[in-house]
Amino acid sequence: RLLALHFGADIVYSEELIDFKLMRCIRKENKLLKTVDFIDEIENNVVFRTCEEERGKVVLQMGTADADRAVKVAKLFEKDVAAIDVNMGCPKSFSVAGGMGVALAANIENAKKILTALKSAVSIPITCKIRIKKTAEETIPHVKELVATGISAIAIHARHKNERPQHTPHPEVIKAVVESGIDVP
Repeated sequence: RLLALHFGADIVYSEELIDFKLMRCIRKENKLLKTVDFIDEIENNVVFRTCEEERGKVVLQMGTADADRAVKVAKLFEKDVAAIDVNMGCPKSFSVAGGMGVALAANIENAKKILTALKSAVSIPITCKIRIKKTAEETIPHVKELVATGISAIAIHARHKNERPQHTPHPEVIKAVVESGIDVP
């Protein structure tokens, strides 16, 4: 993340971190390294670390399937990150089996509940990342429902839930979403 910032990135994201693990963390200031560390109390390891260079620029990307857990995590990290991003695009079996990632695309009511709870609980921006639906005509209403929760931005991965990096992305769907007039970055 620091390298990306050094090369001019405006914001950087953590890897997807799962809410259960983040809830076990305690916040500690590491005076030696001049960092803020979030330490897993059970495994006694650093789960997330940030520093002054990232202040106002690092986004915590969270995997979650539960509004209450998401809020607990957001409150713990709120003072040390620029925003909270809910990953609704991860296609990995672990995420899907836990109701996270792309599983939230099939459970839009839970996705909206999570985003709405986060928006009302913390003072920092809330964003999410999704994957496209089969068509632009299916993707646009999905995006509109998520944006209606009051999120600050949405990232759209231009692949379907079963597609991986070796598959060709579908930027025309993102273009259609942008041209539909949705008023959010």
